[in-house]
Amino acid sequence: MISKLAIIETDNLGENVTVGEFAIIRSDVIIGNNVIIHPHAVINSGVILRDGVEIFPGALIGKEPKGAGALARQPKFKMHVSIGANSSIGPHAVIYYDVEIGQNTLIGDGASIREQCRIGSRCIISRYVTVNYNTTIGDRTKIMDLTHITGNCQVGSDVFVSILVGTVNDNLIGQMGYEEDRVKGPIIEDGAMIGAGAVIFPGVIIGRNSTVGAGSVVTKNVETGTLVMGTPARLIKILGDKND
Repeated sequence: MISKLAIIETDNLGENVTVGEFAIIRSDVIIGNNVIIHPHAVINSGVILRDGVEIFPGALIGKEPKGAGALARQPKFKMHVSIGANSSIGPHAVIYYDVEIGQNTLIGDGASIREQCRIGSRCIISRYVTVNYNTTIGDRTKIMDLTHITGNCQVGSDVFVSILVGTVNDNLIGQMGYEEDRVKGPIIEDGAMIGAGAVIFPGVIIGRNSTVGAGSVVTKNVETGTLVMGTPARLIKILGDKND
């Protein structure tokens, strides 16, 4: 069912597509079969929605980043978004241009995903999570409410990041402007778990299958298969590597 109150400028609609009232779908959008677009969603040109995708009210897919003269880093992006089959984009989520999202992935209410991000399949990016520019997230990873994943960050597969976690990418706190080779987020390897409220410093490597305790401040690398806690975080226990 397609509402007569929707604005649809593309002819590339699959079968059994539902479009709600006041939704806007621009030209050069490709929509697969069994897609549901709820009222007041905006789908801009260059977006591909694969079969079974659902876009909830007020979501914006294909936002062009604007530096507005205030950003030290000038955004670079391609006017393209791809959302994999059976994924769900929550109410008022904002997906910038140059983003690819795998299949069966849930993007929660109010989440924001910046340009040059790649998110795998069967992930959860929960409510009001912010994923900054040029970040990669593997498959089956869960990032919980109100967490910030910084720019130039790498997150592996089967990772769990709890609520209110902060990751940062610049030890100089912006005083020296933006330099691509210097401003680097953490690397969170496959199977790692980050407890609620932890803070992960720039360039830190969280090793495979390791655990960071809630509220920890991680200033140096965490070895594979270990538990760290505290401020600053220190080794508490060797857990072992599941892959050994």
